[in-house]
Amino acid sequence: MKKIAIVGGGMLGGTLLGGLLRSGVLHTNVSVVEKNAERAEHLRHTFGVSVESVEHAVGAADVVFLVVKPQDMEATVSEVAPSLRPEALVVSLAAGITTAFLESRLPSGTPVVRVMPNTPAQVGMGMAAVSPGTSVDTAHLDLVEGLLSPLGLVVRVPEDMQDAVTAVSGSGPAYVFYVIEAMIDAGVQLGLPADVAQQLTVQTVLGAATMVRETGTDPATLREQVTSPNGTTAAALATLGDRGVRDAFVAAIEAARDRSRELAAGG
Repeated sequence: MKKIAIVGGGMLGGTLLGGLLRSGVLHTNVSVVEKNAERAEHLRHTFGVSVESVEHAVGAADVVFLVVKPQDMEATVSEVAPSLRPEALVVSLAAGITTAFLESRLPSGTPVVRVMPNTPAQVGMGMAAVSPGTSVDTAHLDLVEGLLSPLGLVVRVPEDMQDAVTAVSGSGPAYVFYVIEAMIDAGVQLGLPADVAQQLTVQTVLGAATMVRETGTDPATLREQVTSPNGTTAAALATLGDRGVRDAFVAAIEAARDRSRELAAGG
């Protein structure tokens, strides 16, 4: 079984750790690097794993996950590189950080995979997109997909699509939460108790997403099926159209993509 090091034990690092352990990876095969003492103790207590120095964790690892903020990646890579084993696989989960950026700072020939996950990974319903660096082969990608699969779905994309992936699925949960907030608020304004408005909204969003996934029907067709001429849904959708909601979503996702590009450029 592969030895795994997770560098960065924050929310996403903890989620990754939990998923790995649920998938059958042994506690003794995973170590974490986390500098915050309180968080490190939480990980030890919750998952029963060892929290070690970069030198010990990375030096023993076959796979090294870098789960830090984009602005911290430069410093993290400089710490990791000297301890990295030959042939070790490096997997980055930082938005906007390219494989070229990492390859230029790691030992020559280091296989690097870039991953864009999202927060529903916390409940095993995540969406992750993986992209290979120049020294990555199919076996590397198969390994990463297998390790990430307990967190949700995994798809392979060319790296030049990662900014778009970040904008659609990486930031995407926030857009959905925003819509859920708005629907709950509207329900309360219409006189529903807050808890009822939340239950109605959450189940409706979950049910609608499940219909798209399980029926294989495109969302436009499903929308048309629930929209009777001159009915209540038609009135609501007409208002959304008049307010430019679709265009606003497109503009928002473009803004997220542009920010991902800025992060990649060091902005």
